Amino acid sequence: MALVEVRNLTKIYSQGESPLGGKLSGSHEVRAVDDVSLDIHAGETLGLVGESGSGKSTVGRLILRLIEPTSGSICFEGNDLGAASGGEMRRLRSDMQIIFQDPFASLDPRFRVEEIIAEPLIIHRHRSSNGDKNTKNGIRGRVAELVRAVGLDESILRRFPHEFSGGQRQRIGIARALALRPKFIVADEPVSALDVSVGAQIVNLLAQLQRDFGLTYLFISHSMPVVRYLSTRIAVMYRGKIVEVGPAEQITERPQHPYTRSLLEATPEVGV
Repeated sequence: MALVEVRNLTKIYSQGESPLGGKLSGSHEVRAVDDVSLDIHAGETLGLVGESGSGKSTVGRLILRLIEPTSGSICFEGNDLGAASGGEMRRLRSDMQIIFQDPFASLDPRFRVEEIIAEPLIIHRHRSSNGDKNTKNGIRGRVAELVRAVGLDESILRRFPHEFSGGQRQRIGIARALALRPKFIVADEPVSALDVSVGAQIVNLLAQLQRDFGLTYLFISHSMPVVRYLSTRIAVMYRGKIVEVGPAEQITERPQHPYTRSLLEATPEVGV
């Protein structure tokens, strides 16, 4: 059984609704995700690649139930997320986390770094590595571990997000995503807002963390070279549909779908 099973997932935004809020003009519907089925296996990275507007990020948010699907089902470790109660979802959410695209918008500017990383531990009353439950010392120790794990120094903990570069902020966001020891992480375009060299460092960090913590990723990106570097398998998305899925080497070396071939031809090589 796959860790994550997605079946016939569809999300339609009708007039008066949009992914960003507000109203859509005209009388049409937008089928952002159209009958998508995917399996994500424990320990792997499934790369979800496609151009902007293809529905990639919507799939990631639907899987985590940050938005609700129009139809279809999502199962995590055999649990039907659509049928899960509020309490069940709260329990399951500690195992499913997200790294957001924009490190400048995803961190609360009013919070110090220590508070940002500790917030999920406090909300979920998570047990720290030394067995102390929700104690100040236990949480402080866990936060220090996380900061070191993402390559930052503990001296940053009392500082605010605006004092850091984009790459440093993304590392803080990654530490927050790791706080509850999740099994599955949706990495939603985590390097697209960063310089190429900084983005390469973050990709290498994600690969190292996967090995260290036994993580499973859905890695969303528009960059085929980055997806190819990190992913076990690749799913190619076009206009809300999955048009091709397979092992990373097969997709990049022997693509079958015309869109996959055009995506490979149009994307410059990036060293990571």
